[in-house]
Amino acid sequence: MAGRKNRLRVRAAVTAVGFLIGNLMAYRFGWANPFAIGLLTAALAGGVDFLIAWRAHERTAVWRGKRRGEVRTGRLLRLILRRYGYRVMDGRAVPGQASIDHLVIGPNGLWLIDNEAWGPDTVVARYGGRLFFDEKYGTTVAKGLLAAGTALAQLLTKETGIEVTIAPVLALHGGRVEGRGGIVTGEGLTVAYPRKIAGLIRSQVVMELTEEQVELLARTAARVVPRMPVTRVT
Repeated sequence: MAGRKNRLRVRAAVTAVGFLIGNLMAYRFGWANPFAIGLLTAALAGGVDFLIAWRAHERTAVWRGKRRGEVRTGRLLRLILRRYGYRVMDGRAVPGQASIDHLVIGPNGLWLIDNEAWGPDTVVARYGGRLFFDEKYGTTVAKGLLAAGTALAQLLTKETGIEVTIAPVLALHGGRVEGRGGIVTGEGLTVAYPRKIAGLIRSQVVMELTEEQVELLARTAARVVPRMPVTRVT
């Protein structure tokens, strides 16, 4: 809201320039009705500027409390991964550890995924091998997720006899990831935009699993990792 007036001024200027360019093009190429062409290019220019502003606004929807990050990420994971044999389990409480938003089990491993909303000016980057959220260390920010991943891996290994490794991932809502393709990794933690996580999972090989092992791990996780109570928003 603080920059709304300035954005409207810029949009008005962009629209005016679009109108002028449309008129000039119509006269230059001898098109009929230059005024109508100008209106069309003005609408296109203003519309593009509006879409850019709207997209930036929607990126902060979770941070502003308009949407729930775990719901958005869960839908993306199920939409893309289920067809490839992955199991997506939402809202689980690891015994003795912090709760997790998503557990993904598939042919190339297991992932714990949590969601965090940060201000739009927050920059996540890696410097000297260390992960930073602005001036905070990545391990400090996500230590609960790292501990939950280690604890759950040990529990599933004990229950199934399969030596389990779990990769922790943090879905970032609202901030900016300074990494290739919107993904950055450091200190055992990967941070990515929600829309990038399904592709990240499919491209990584944490551990190779057969269909039978995926089924066994999924059934075991459903048994030993209880579901968190669902909070309904009215």
